[in-house]
Amino acid sequence: MLFPDPMTDAMPATLLSLLPPGLSAPDYLWMGALILAGACLQGVGGIGFAMLCAPLGAIFFPELVPGPLLAMGCCLSLMGALRERDAIVWPVAGFALVGRALGGAAAVLTIAWLAPGPLSVLFSLSILAAVALSLLGWRLLPGARNVVIAGTLSGFMGTITSAGAPPFALVMQHMPPAPMRATMGCILSGGAVLSLAMLTLAGRFGMPQLLLALSLAPFLLAGFALSNRLRGRVSASTVRRLLLGLCAAGALGVLGRAAFA
Repeated sequence: MLFPDPMTDAMPATLLSLLPPGLSAPDYLWMGALILAGACLQGVGGIGFAMLCAPLGAIFFPELVPGPLLAMGCCLSLMGALRERDAIVWPVAGFALVGRALGGAAAVLTIAWLAPGPLSVLFSLSILAAVALSLLGWRLLPGARNVVIAGTLSGFMGTITSAGAPPFALVMQHMPPAPMRATMGCILSGGAVLSLAMLTLAGRFGMPQLLLALSLAPFLLAGFALSNRLRGRVSASTVRRLLLGLCAAGALGVLGRAAFA
């Protein structure tokens, strides 16, 4: 380096020594800002972490996708479920996790044998079409069949791209905010554990990915703490609009990632 990096110089030497090997201080801080924003969004709306972080991470910080984001998303979703645990709708969570396991297994097979890019594009276009239909008055109810289908789609795309929440958001958008957030947290944390186990078996998640996730945990916790102050001020209609907006943004992000690649 010909010139000193002011961001690196401003960080304490003890913090620099804790960074994973090969990760610069500026990249760490930019990753942290992204994680903090995504954690706050999910804490308020029930989803948002992966839909913000996965597309941007894939473009600017590919080392985050999919394992480290899944690990952090798992912890964040679990915290959200525990925060409002009395509001969890357990039948919905159970059916969703069955579908999530099926979708995660299909995703690992796809990673091993096929190019997942075209399927990601098809998935994103389908999500955009569903968002448009929802805005026009189409209503999906969280019945057993719809939840299992949503879980399967979520498990598939969550394992491949780290962003598996849009199918659930479409099915659960008309639930009251607290049950929606708590149930979504239960589903996404359990689903992330399944996806991480499958990625580990496939050799796609190990100690380097775990250390990167742990190093970014302070930003995750800060974003979740900030959401505690904001979630009570958001109405049910605002949460629904936020969910649909995040669904569309996540789908567009996956399409952008595919175009960028």
